[in-house]
Amino acid sequence: MRNLAIGVMSGTSLDGADGILADLSSSPPRSVAASFVPYSPGLRDRLLGLSAPGSDSLDASGACSIELADIYADVVARLLASAGIPASAVEVIGCHGQTVRHRPDLGYTIQLNDAARLAERTGIEVVADFRRRDMAAGGQGAPLVPVFHDAVFRHGSHHRLIVNIGGISNITSLRPGHEISGFDCGPGNVLMDAWVKRHLGEDFDEDGRWASQGQVNPGLLDRLMQEPYLANRPPKSTGRELFNEAWLLDRLVGHCEPADVQATLLEYTAASIVDAARRFCATPDEIYLCGGGARNRRLAARIGEMASPCPVRLTDDLGVPTGHVEAMAFAWLAARCVRREALDLASITGAAHPCILGAIYPA
Repeated sequence: MRNLAIGVMSGTSLDGADGILADLSSSPPRSVAASFVPYSPGLRDRLLGLSAPGSDSLDASGACSIELADIYADVVARLLASAGIPASAVEVIGCHGQTVRHRPDLGYTIQLNDAARLAERTGIEVVADFRRRDMAAGGQGAPLVPVFHDAVFRHGSHHRLIVNIGGISNITSLRPGHEISGFDCGPGNVLMDAWVKRHLGEDFDEDGRWASQGQVNPGLLDRLMQEPYLANRPPKSTGRELFNEAWLLDRLVGHCEPADVQATLLEYTAASIVDAARRFCATPDEIYLCGGGARNRRLAARIGEMASPCPVRLTDDLGVPTGHVEAMAFAWLAARCVRREALDLASITGAAHPCILGAIYPA
């Protein structure tokens, strides 16, 4: 049973912690159990505050780290109970932590977590702090999941794009006969979530229903598409430091109905993904979506329409459910770390040489 690993992921959307108990002995890895623990509104608000430049508090970050570790431990307990497997059967937990600041331009990144507390509570070895080793080698520190995509989703003759739509969207290009490439292409759910929270008090626009009630505003869409980051060549990564509510408000000119803004933000998210694919990924044979945004039916449909005639599907069709991919990736990365396997992310993050990613916290 030593091929069992747990991956815990909490992404930019700040909705909660996803966990996957993965059997890494097969290809693609098999999900043995899945679990999700939502964040309380209070924790989410505090994390949002820490994600906004200029509002840091060491006390708040320390308290959040402890609370996050307890949530991660609860995810692990639920996974083990669901699968009927003892902690002793699991080789390692890979826990990314909660990103509250990502500044590759300044050479640092911050993920809140208390990995030692997580190891203490679970009795399982923990690997955390994946990004900083890559940054120390001159890389962007993100995205890291493309190397997992390459390991489990590459096809011998089909050029596949794997598009992960979290708070931020990233693309992995798996072109036969070429090295992997991957990069953050722009906003995923982050702007849509902020806008629906501002106007409807909801955490997200389920299936894009509110966006479907509005009309795309061409002027606003044009202003959004002029963001210089979109044209920057990879390697590149981004986050809430750039794409946030203040960024959006700066681009609103005159009156625009809130539902029309939401429709435009959905269109912008889809357009920025498809535009990045065309700019930087040659011509794919097929596109597969994963992450929370893949479950937004309206968004997935617009990506499909814009990418036509290239078929757009979900990673479920490749054997890994859309909501399991990121957490499974960190289970996989953790297993690579404890086995001291260096990963070459030069074509993804720009790191100068292969690195063993992560810091190990023994049980």
